[in-house]
Amino acid sequence: MFHARLLPSCLAGLLLAGMVVTPAQAASHREAPLIAQQPAADITDVYAFRSWKNPANAVFIMNVIPAQEPGAGPNYFFFDPALVYEFHLDTNRDGKAEDIVYQLRFTTELRPPFDDLPLSFAGVDTVPGLPPAIRHLDGPGSEGLGLRQSYTVTRLVNGVPTPVGGGFAVPSNMGPRTMPDYEALAAEGVVALAGGGKAFAGQREETFYIDLGATFDTLNFRQAPILSPDQDAERTRNPFGNDMLSGFNVSSIALEVPISQLGGDPDAVIGVYASTSRVAATGELRPLARMGNPLVNELVIGTGMKDAWNMTDPDKEAKFLDFYLNSRVAALLNLAFGTGFPTTGRTDLVQALLRYPGQKPGACTKANPCSELLRLNLGAMPTPPGQQQRLGGLAGDGAGFPNGRRPNDDVTDIVLRVVAGALTGPVPALGDGVNFNVGAKGSHLTASGIYTEFPYLPTPYDGRNRRHIDCGEAKANPC
Repeated sequence: MFHARLLPSCLAGLLLAGMVVTPAQAASHREAPLIAQQPAADITDVYAFRSWKNPANAVFIMNVIPAQEPGAGPNYFFFDPALVYEFHLDTNRDGKAEDIVYQLRFTTELRPPFDDLPLSFAGVDTVPGLPPAIRHLDGPGSEGLGLRQSYTVTRLVNGVPTPVGGGFAVPSNMGPRTMPDYEALAAEGVVALAGGGKAFAGQREETFYIDLGATFDTLNFRQAPILSPDQDAERTRNPFGNDMLSGFNVSSIALEVPISQLGGDPDAVIGVYASTSRVAATGELRPLARMGNPLVNELVIGTGMKDAWNMTDPDKEAKFLDFYLNSRVAALLNLAFGTGFPTTGRTDLVQALLRYPGQKPGACTKANPCSELLRLNLGAMPTPPGQQQRLGGLAGDGAGFPNGRRPNDDVTDIVLRVVAGALTGPVPALGDGVNFNVGAKGSHLTASGIYTEFPYLPTPYDGRNRRHIDCGEAKANPC
């Protein structure tokens, strides 16, 4: 059952996450100076939710390599073999998310005859001398896949590793000549894990939606950022904003694992974050980026501390406490719109982002730790896709953010409202005017763009026919 106390504990994280006022992209894209130069290590979004297809399972997703232009070609968007990609779980509420860790490592191979050809992929059924179209990730029908990545999944319980599976990463969607049935090809990328569950690694569509350009133009939204009741309830069109991430892809890692493997309590509230680390010559892992709640590093942490934050474990969050207590984001909102949202003494944000439900307010101590984690109530029943509310817990949908995070939860609007003080009293229906993921492609989609099947992110746009739905065009609002 959904804990009512979890709502204020997680909501502040969302509002903080969605208001973009720093030179970054989307949920947490290139938010820190150093990580901006390492896109393969840049975690854009992290999702954790109970599967609506298999309610006995929990799903964990991390996206990396932000804002992929589909027409850029096949060589830009690979996972980095020099990195380790990890999901960290805190199952005993001590704030140290090392009880269970899922670790993925990638390997890249160049397959003949492509070491002597100018293209990394080639596949044309009707041209003699060229490999056939790419229809499979391995074996007959995969000959055109010249540059291929594989990966392993290792489960660590209290530091003890056990290999649980692996597979081939699904390559970039080049187009219908090279990959005539990309959805079938991607389905081959779903592999079973030992002991139950499944994994996927590969390209997917960018599901985070926001009027990015208007936000970066010093919050120059198309209308005043207060939605009417009808606009707030809209889930199949964008009331006045433009989704400027339409037509872009990301690289995704998705795991679905049995809840029975996550600490033994089916009703537990667990903490989750994802990280990327570089393997040093000594074999030591050197952290590069982390993410739990959306947009914390982008919107809460000062620019001068962002890289240090990325390299600090979440249970050491006390050293960044001032950024939570004295909200720079609320101050920026007040300056931009003449509002009077509280900027100091924001213990509501500390409770929402750094603590579990029921933890005592006050100082961060060993007995009362502060740890920046995405909290997921494993006992909360999932909401079917067609009934999901974009505002999650703010709209009475207890299976959505801040109870974990689903791909189509509108963290932009939720975070705006939490920063305004929604955890302590009524606030306006703040929003950027972008209410859903416009232009999603492929099958298994609801009217509001929710992809209903694992890996729960839509089919990526293909390079030849990619389409950014820009302002002033069909399905978009005026510029």
